[in-house]
Amino acid sequence: MSDDDFMDGIVAGSLEVRLARSPADVDAAQALRYRVFYEEMAADPSGEMAARERDFDRFDAYSDHLLVIDNDRSAGDRVVGTYRLLRRSVADAHGGFYSTWEYDIDAIVAHPGELLELGRSCVDPAYRNGTTMTLLWRGNAAYVLHYDVALMFGCASFPGTDPADHAQPLSYLHHFHRAPPALCARARDEHYVNMNLVAKDEVDRRAALKAVPPLIKGYLRLNGFVGDGAVIDRQWGSVDVSIVVKTDLVTQRYRDKLT
Repeated sequence: MSDDDFMDGIVAGSLEVRLARSPADVDAAQALRYRVFYEEMAADPSGEMAARERDFDRFDAYSDHLLVIDNDRSAGDRVVGTYRLLRRSVADAHGGFYSTWEYDIDAIVAHPGELLELGRSCVDPAYRNGTTMTLLWRGNAAYVLHYDVALMFGCASFPGTDPADHAQPLSYLHHFHRAPPALCARARDEHYVNMNLVAKDEVDRRAALKAVPPLIKGYLRLNGFVGDGAVIDRQWGSVDVSIVVKTDLVTQRYRDKLT
C-alpha cells in the first residue's frame, strides 16, 4: 500500500482521512461500497460479490484507496467514506484505466503529466455531511499535490437507466459544462446516449442544476467538465457521464488547509 505521510493531520474530531495501508483496509472499503451500491442503491452484484458482500474488481489490487475513518467506531466498521484513486503511471503498467469500458478517453490521455482516475466514491448514510466530504476532498487534494497530478477524471452517475428521466440536467450539462475538445472524452459508439435532450434555450438552468447529483455538482464547483454522451450502465442501474477536472482549482482551494 502507498505511503501516506503527506496526509498526516487531516482530521476532524474522531474522523481522519488516509490511504488504505493493509488488505483489511481495502476489505473495509469494499464492504462499504457493497452496502451503498448494492444494498442501498440499484447495482446488481455478481454471485461472488453477493456471497462475500463486497464490491470488487481487478482494479482494486493496484489502485490507492482513500478512506475516511471514524476512530470512535469498532475496528471492522471504521471506514465511513472512500474513493478509489488510479494514477496514469500505475494504470499504464496494469492494462489501462477503468473508464475505457464506457468512454474513449484518448483526448484526456494525450494530456501531458500525471493523470488521476477517480472512482467508487461513496459515503456511509450516517456520514453524508459537509465534514466527511471536505475530508475526502482534502485527501484528494493532498494526493494531487504529492503526485503532481494535472488532471482528474472519471465517471459519475444519475440513478436509474432511463435518460429521459434526467432530460433537463443532462441537457444542462451538455449545453453549459461540455469539455473543450482537447479534454473531451466521448462515450463509445456502442454505448453512446445523446445528452442533448432539451434545446439550450428551453433548459431551466436553476431547476436543472438542482437535479444534478451532489457528486457531479461538486465537480462543477471545481470547474469540472462533462464529456460527449452518456452511458447506460444496467449492472449499476445508472446513467453515467464522463467528468474531467483540472487540478489547479482543487489545490488552490485546499492548499492553505494542508500547510
